[in-house]
Amino acid sequence: MKKVGIVMGSDSDLPILKKTAATLRSLGIEYEAHVYSAHRTPAEARDFAVSARENGFGVLICAAGMAAHLAGAIAANTTLPVIGIPCKSNTLDGIDALLSTVMMPSGIPVATVAIDGGVNAALLAAQILAVSDPELAKKLDEKRAGDARAVVEKDRGIAARIEEQ
Repeated sequence: MKKVGIVMGSDSDLPILKKTAATLRSLGIEYEAHVYSAHRTPAEARDFAVSARENGFGVLICAAGMAAHLAGAIAANTTLPVIGIPCKSNTLDGIDALLSTVMMPSGIPVATVAIDGGVNAALLAAQILAVSDPELAKKLDEKRAGDARAVVEKDRGIAARIEEQ
C-alpha cells in the first residue's frame, strides 16, 4: 500500500495532525510527517513534493494556518492528490486559511477539509488509497458501520438522559 505524507507548516499544527496520524494508524496506513514552510523552506517543500511519488507516497496531507500556502505549494510540484487542512489562527479564526487553501487556480487542485479537520483529511486520504486496495476499503466500510452503531447506541439512551435533573 502507498503511504501518506503529512506536511505541516509549523509544529504548532501538531495537535491537529496527531488526530490525522491516529486515524491513519487505526486503518493500518503508513505515513511520514514533516515540517516544511511554503515561505521559510520553499526548496525543501518543493523537493519533498517532487520526489513524493518515487518515495512511495500515494496521497499528501498539508496543514497550515493564516496564509496557508503550503498545500498549494506542494500541489504545484506533484500530481499526487493533495488534501489541505486549513488551521485555525487567532487572527481570523481560520477563515483566512480556509480561503487560501480552497481557492486554488485551475489546474492545481487541492482537496480541502474543514478548519482543523485532521480526522477527515486522514479518512479522505484512506478513501483515495482504497480505490485500488480492497482490504483498506473493507476497513473503511467497517469503520463507517461502527460509527453508525455508536450513534444508534447514543439514541437508545438519550430519552433517559434528557429527563435527568
